[in-house]
Amino acid sequence: MQNENDIVHDYKNVKIDVYRTERKTIEKMVARIRKLFRYLGPAFIVSVAYIDPGNLATNISGGSTYNYDLIWVILWSNILAIFLQYNSAKLGIATGFNLPEICSIVFSRRVNIILWIAAELASMATTIAEFIGAALGFYLLFNIPLPVAGLVTSIVTFAITYLQKYGQRTIEATIIFFVGIICIAYSLEIFLAKPNWAEIGKHMLIPSLPDSNALLIAVGMFGATVMPHVIYLHSQLVQERNIGLNTEQKKQHLAMEKTDIIIAMNIAFIVNAAIVVVSAAVFYKEGMILNSIEQAHRSLEPLLGPISSSAFAIALLASGFSSSAVGTMAGETVMDGFINIKFPSMMKRLITMIPAMIIILAGLNPMKSLVLSQVLLSFTLPFAIIPMLIITNRRDLMGDFVNSPLSKVIGWIIASVTIAFNSLLLIITFVGKI
Repeated sequence: MQNENDIVHDYKNVKIDVYRTERKTIEKMVARIRKLFRYLGPAFIVSVAYIDPGNLATNISGGSTYNYDLIWVILWSNILAIFLQYNSAKLGIATGFNLPEICSIVFSRRVNIILWIAAELASMATTIAEFIGAALGFYLLFNIPLPVAGLVTSIVTFAITYLQKYGQRTIEATIIFFVGIICIAYSLEIFLAKPNWAEIGKHMLIPSLPDSNALLIAVGMFGATVMPHVIYLHSQLVQERNIGLNTEQKKQHLAMEKTDIIIAMNIAFIVNAAIVVVSAAVFYKEGMILNSIEQAHRSLEPLLGPISSSAFAIALLASGFSSSAVGTMAGETVMDGFINIKFPSMMKRLITMIPAMIIILAGLNPMKSLVLSQVLLSFTLPFAIIPMLIITNRRDLMGDFVNSPLSKVIGWIIASVTIAFNSLLLIITFVGKI
């Protein structure tokens, strides 16, 4: 039999072993978290395009008109967007080129000129929407005239994109800060709105279209979500962490980027869902159908108080600032890649931003301009998706990272659905009916 000293000694040894095991487990977890944080960033920059002012306008319309019925559109749009962004990141990591650069290698010059024009239109269109959003944010918060607010927005956008001089990580940190502001603002809105969570869960899982007008709004919500310019941009953003890697290291990089995408895109999903939820819980409940951002801001204060309307305007401002910078960065990426002509950085930023400034300074209707920008984005989307899928399906270009047969099928199905929805949005915009 063991004496008392032996029992005490064994007990101490067991405690030491448990402590060492727990310490190793904690150290491994800390190492994994540190590794993850080294890779977080590119998808957060991309995610800003999915919570831009265009999304805000369509989601407000959907929630205020149809309660929670269309929230499933946000879920499925996000799933499709995750697939597309993952493929863009994979292309960049596997080939070492961004999408415009690899297109210049794979396709003829004539095709690349067409792709370049479409990509430039996409970048300019998204910058129009983002500038209008930021200018509206200034106008709603400080009652600054839109032309002046537009000039301030251009200065802030230049300042954010200038931070690229200090490295991509600086831009990532800045964008994550803006995303944090947006999340805090909409968390406050959700708290004040007190939505019906059971109804939210039901309509998230069960698709419904109450009438033909719901289809029109659903197509608009979808069209405002999937953005071509960030498909180009994501393949460029991953290059910062892709230098000098062998195949196995690239596989680890892709795995980390996949996590980055899932986290960032689901944050964007939550924000978009929150916009629909708040619109349904506040405006639909009061029988108010809203079709503009200004209406939503004016209506929030009497219903939920000044804190709510201020949070709304701050979120709009943060969304406009961050997405304006991302649109400008996308414009820089596509301008160099397709036709292999290098422009000075300042010129690239100006070319992307000038159309937005002209629209604001000319005093054109902000909402009509926003609609026009969404139409342009819908038109240019196939010019980003189709070349990306062609390239990611080719083993000679992708090597071990080539899409599997199942991924190829899913990719073309997603591309077909996305293009069909955006084509429908074009028809609705110009014809006014299906």
